Amino acid sequence: MKKLLFIAVVILGAACTDNKGVKVGEMTTMEVNEEFDAGVVVKGEVIKAKFVVKNTGDAPLVISEVRPSCSCTVAEKPSDPVKPGASTTIVAKVETANVSSKSITKSVTLVTNTEGSTKVLLIKAKIK
Repeated sequence: MKKLLFIAVVILGAACTDNKGVKVGEMTTMEVNEEFDAGVVVKGEVIKAKFVVKNTGDAPLVISEVRPSCSCTVAEKPSDPVKPGASTTIVAKVETANVSSKSITKSVTLVTNTEGSTKVLLIKAKIK
């Protein structure tokens, strides 16, 4: 019985370990082009903005939140930390069907484990 309990504890302990190498409080740095200019788009078109985020630090980059500025914008958050020296792509889609102005500027805010912890990415376009 003790042997069975020991095996169960070992299996449970192995299952609970974090294999991603992220430590609480670790900070890193990143590079990202902060603006995506879609140019001229036809009203109703979906803008697909891509932002390449590169981890330029020594610790894994954790993107904990990706917050769009409005309901017409949807952005995808990477599920895994970005290893030092590696890159990931944030894809944000902007629905232009209900836009009433001739030009738009939408934003997506990243919450990360970098100094300052937030980075605002802009998506711009002219609507015709």
